[in-house]
Amino acid sequence: MTSVAPAAPRADSASGALAAFAAQTFVIAEMEVRKLLRDPTELVSRAVQPVLWLLVFGQVFTRTHAIPTGELSYLEFMAPGVLAQGVLFTAIFYGIGVIWERDLGIVHKLLASPAPRASLVLGKALAAGARALPQAIIICMLAAALGLRLELAPGALVAMLVFVMLGSAAFATFSLMVACIVKTRERFMGIGQLLTMPLFFASNAIYPLDIMPGWLRVVARVNPLSYLVDGLRATMIHGGTTHFGLGADAGVILLLLTVLVLAAARLYPGLAR
Repeated sequence: MTSVAPAAPRADSASGALAAFAAQTFVIAEMEVRKLLRDPTELVSRAVQPVLWLLVFGQVFTRTHAIPTGELSYLEFMAPGVLAQGVLFTAIFYGIGVIWERDLGIVHKLLASPAPRASLVLGKALAAGARALPQAIIICMLAAALGLRLELAPGALVAMLVFVMLGSAAFATFSLMVACIVKTRERFMGIGQLLTMPLFFASNAIYPLDIMPGWLRVVARVNPLSYLVDGLRATMIHGGTTHFGLGADAGVILLLLTVLVLAAARLYPGLAR
């Protein structure tokens, strides 16, 4: 009669490895957040551009009634897009800090640690998500001051912040990938500036999909920023609706983040060369 070995030790080993991975990830995230706390001026400077979009661009186009936005005012329609723009513009230049770390030798020290490469990348992604939260709060406070009808249900508020964190984490990880490839600040800044405006204007941030020409509608549907805007519009604004569905919005961003983390984990060691 043969006996079957118990599977408990293997399960314990897997759960222990997962716990160690999570702990290492959060250590990296904590290190990154501490940098921000030491220099919070970046939060204020990054919020200036979205504030100008709401106060100037949004106010003017609300008066023209040129863009059909259904039951929402144009400013209400635009506010989630401005928040998504702030998330994008902050996260897309996250990689410049990684290049500074490379030049200072910090990347070499991180790679010499026993932490898995994926935990290093995911930790930075989580920190980028946390960095976007104060910006979201500032924009929501301004939107409330302008009289926009915000969704104040606790579930909606939590969902909005989750979308902000996921979007920021995804775009920051993409930025890290670019930094791993170009490795110089000059090249990185050029590519970052090249990407931000097409991503923003080829999305549903400041005009609905229905009024776009056919080719632009196709581009907007494959643009990840459109799914972030769509999720924010449904969770941030009272009466806001989702075009793709909240499940699709969250699923696309989460899938993108997963793929980017795995790809960046493979590229990250090359940054030290």
